[in-house]
Amino acid sequence: MGLRELREDYDYAVPHKRYYGNVAHKEKSYAAYLFIKRMLDISLSLCGIMFLLPLLVLVAAWIKIEDPKGKIFFKQNRVGKDEVQFPMYKFRSMVSNAEQLKEQLKAQNEVSGAMFKMKNDPRVTRAGRFLRKTSIDELPQLWNVLIGDMSLVGPRPALPSEVQEYTNYDKKRLAVTPGCTGLWQVSGRSSVSFKQMVELDLNYIKKRSIGFDLKIIFKTVFVLLGSKDAF
Repeated sequence: MGLRELREDYDYAVPHKRYYGNVAHKEKSYAAYLFIKRMLDISLSLCGIMFLLPLLVLVAAWIKIEDPKGKIFFKQNRVGKDEVQFPMYKFRSMVSNAEQLKEQLKAQNEVSGAMFKMKNDPRVTRAGRFLRKTSIDELPQLWNVLIGDMSLVGPRPALPSEVQEYTNYDKKRLAVTPGCTGLWQVSGRSSVSFKQMVELDLNYIKKRSIGFDLKIIFKTVFVLLGSKDAF
């Protein structure tokens, strides 16, 4: 990577760079933003886990009743900040051999670019269809937020196989900590193409602030209440 590309990546990693003439002031403001963001992540994710604990137990029981031999949680390696991989957690919404069946279904992918999505994916269980529709399957990611692998707001973490298809421009979305929700989720979710998702992520990275993060969190709640695009 050349000097020009490094400077471009720095522009995306540091929000509002163009507004600060003094470098020290800019770096101090960025550090303050990251500190407050992390404190919000810890407090809100911890409160969320405690408040939602009864729901989490009920969902775990439902998954186990439908498929006693399968696992409750689905753990999958994802690519985070600076292309560092980490295990991301979800409630299992698919059959146990879903990853093996994926190869047989690639030709039916309904999303362009380096993503795989099917509206009527045959691998999804009955419980899984409800969990996905309501995004309840994503709740275990509060643990990822609590331990620092993810943030509440940021670009969605991609699969390693997807990142292998990224261009250098696409990889700019990996300059920050990935999130549970972001501009993609509140702007159409699965109806948004991969190219549009990248643009939304880069737009968020350039504009991000505590106020912007809180706005996305509140908007996410309303989107989930009337979600028609999740699959």
